[in-house]
Amino acid sequence: MSKQTPLKVTDVHRPLQDKPLALPVFSTSVQAGFPSPAEDHIEKRLDINELVVQHPTATFFVRVEGESMIDANIHSGDILVVDRSIQPTHGKIVIAILDGEFTVKRLKIASDGVFLMPENPKYPGIQIESGTEFQIWGVVTYVIHKAK
Repeated sequence: MSKQTPLKVTDVHRPLQDKPLALPVFSTSVQAGFPSPAEDHIEKRLDINELVVQHPTATFFVRVEGESMIDANIHSGDILVVDRSIQPTHGKIVIAILDGEFTVKRLKIASDGVFLMPENPKYPGIQIESGTEFQIWGVVTYVIHKAK
């Protein structure tokens, strides 16, 4: 049985913008049923940065570790695309700094305070108390993980 751990940031990287990574994009959707001659449908190429990076100077790739956001489909080892220029609002998944440590949680803004909410019932929410060192570092825009 694995020990439950909160989700935390383990690495932070900037996207490379100087060398585009253009990959083939199909002009039709891929069906989960009968195969289709896919080579006939390659229409153009797509740079992954163009897809997931809206604000290059404010965007970072963050690797996470832990299990507190599994119900949001964020798993240990995933890479999050984080945009620091987006306004954090109620319901957004954010990277926050709490007492000097990075954490990933859903932001809840309510009449009784500000909370960082996990997406795993095994973890409690965190109410931000006055005097707590707290900062929203950025808003998660994409989750990249390996298919299982």
